Amino acid sequence: MMEKIVLSWSSGKDSTLALYELMKQGICDITLLTTVTGKYEKISMHGVREALLEKQADSVGCRLDIVYLTPECTNEEYQKKMEEVMIKYRELGFTKVAFGDIFLEDIRKYREENLEKVGMEAVFPLWGRDTGEIADTFINLGFKAIITCVDTKVLSGDFAGEYYDKDLIAKLPENIDPCGENGEFHSFVFDGPIFKKKIDISVGEKTVRDGRFKFCDLI
Repeated sequence: MMEKIVLSWSSGKDSTLALYELMKQGICDITLLTTVTGKYEKISMHGVREALLEKQADSVGCRLDIVYLTPECTNEEYQKKMEEVMIKYRELGFTKVAFGDIFLEDIRKYREENLEKVGMEAVFPLWGRDTGEIADTFINLGFKAIITCVDTKVLSGDFAGEYYDKDLIAKLPENIDPCGENGEFHSFVFDGPIFKKKIDISVGEKTVRDGRFKFCDLI
C-alpha cells in the first residue's frame, strides 16, 4: 500500500523543498495542508492569495486541503481546529505529517506532542541540515521564489517583493538566517523541477500590517 502523508504547506521555499525530498523518496500520495485567513483569502503569515495557492498545488500535482481561520484566531482555537483535522486524516489512513522545519527544537517538540495526542507521527525531511546549504540547494535545483512578507523588526522591508536568489542571500545581514528560519521573511514558490507549469505572478501593492510585517501582494 502506498504511504500517505500530509505536508504542512505554507507555499514557501522550505515546504516546497520538503515536498521535493518526499517525492524523491517515492512518496506520491501527498496532501498539502494550508491555513488561510478567511476574511482576506490569503495564506496566514505569507499573505499569498488563495487563487495562487490553488494554482501552485495543481502545478505540483498534489491535493490541497485548506483550514480557514479568522483574523482573531487564538492559539487555543487553532489547536482545536488542527486536532479535528488530524483526527480526520488518521481515520482516512494517514499516519504521518511532514513539516519543513530545519532547526527550531521548541517548534519540533510542539508539533510532535500535538500529533502524538491523535496517534500520528511528525516527520522533518530537512531537519538538521545547514540552512546555507539548503538555500543553495533550493536555488541550484532551479526553484524560483519571491519574498512575500518581511518582519521589519529584524530585516529591512525593502526585501519584500525581491526574488529569492543568490544575490538576495548575499545582501542579507549576517544575523539573518538564509532560510528565514527564525521568521525573518516568508516566500512564495512559483516554479521549479516539481512544477508542471510556471505560475505567472506580478508584484502588487506593498503594505505594513500590525506596525511590523511588510507584505508584498502577488497578483
